[in-house]
Amino acid sequence: MIDAAEAAAACGSRLRPFGFGRNAVRAPVREPAVLRRHPHLVRFADVEADLELLIDRAINAIMDGEPAEDEILGHYVNIASLVRAVSFREGKLLEQAVERLAKANPSIIVLTQSLKLPLVKAAMEAVAGNNWSSLDGIKLDCEAPAKGSYTPDLIVVNRARHTAYILDVKRSLASYGDTSRLEELKLKMMASAMVLPDWLYKNQKRLMVDAVEVAIIDGASRPSDHANGVWALSELDDLLEIDGVAACMAELRLRFAIRVQQLLEAEARKALGGKEEAVISAPEAVVAPAPTYSRINLNGPSRTYEEDQAARSYDDDHDRDEPGFDDGSDEDEPTPAFIRIGFARRPARH
Repeated sequence: MIDAAEAAAACGSRLRPFGFGRNAVRAPVREPAVLRRHPHLVRFADVEADLELLIDRAINAIMDGEPAEDEILGHYVNIASLVRAVSFREGKLLEQAVERLAKANPSIIVLTQSLKLPLVKAAMEAVAGNNWSSLDGIKLDCEAPAKGSYTPDLIVVNRARHTAYILDVKRSLASYGDTSRLEELKLKMMASAMVLPDWLYKNQKRLMVDAVEVAIIDGASRPSDHANGVWALSELDDLLEIDGVAACMAELRLRFAIRVQQLLEAEARKALGGKEEAVISAPEAVVAPAPTYSRINLNGPSRTYEEDQAARSYDDDHDRDEPGFDDGSDEDEPTPAFIRIGFARRPARH
């Protein structure tokens, strides 16, 4: 048996909680080497102040929104506005947190500004018509003819491995499940990967890499699919080669969730408190359409349906024989007319 306090004194490091419960045994901060997977480590306590600041900024940005009046949502428009803002700000928060935590690995550079990568036509055609594995080793000129561009959330460069990662951070991939948007995103990321080495060399002070990999980060940490470029947020330790990143991101999301739910609860109470009783008034008058009288005599002997149809047919034929009736059958074929096609516009006033 090895006493935790003696082990802590031997390694000269402070204690930290270990296990669960109030009386949990305390263990040294430095984990045994056998439990470490990567040479670098980050703990939430070490970055708590920075991550809390990021949460505060996200919450303030969510609260700053001024929703427009909505006749359908009424008193609940502020709640809907908060939900929309949370969906956007959470993704930004995760990006900023990854950037901060990546600093624990001195070999990593995170690029976040001016990341518009050209979608070179040759690259788009290559990824659309070939298997991704067959394009290994192909690099294209970033100044070649392009059609559009793609802006990743982050570009992470591991200088020790001479590898660059194109990252797209999503708060959740749930909305991508039954659509083609995820495939379109992957095509853009893969096409960008083929020009990234040249782009880094020309735009990032001659920064050189030997490999480029793409990864879509799912903030909800659903089952990953590395073969298709999808990584769970809980797997960031391996991507950044830093132990503790996933735990820090989980704590960040938990604290952000608490703050967001407090906002929503306060806004919901406010909406319910200010709600007025809806008054539903009946219309003063209902205009009924003019009745169509049946040819069946309700006060006398009734006719069968066949007799009624025959009577209607007779009346129509009789009307055609009357002077002045013209069904247009003797007219010439109509001449083609000019038909305007375009956007709807307001009718001109006379």
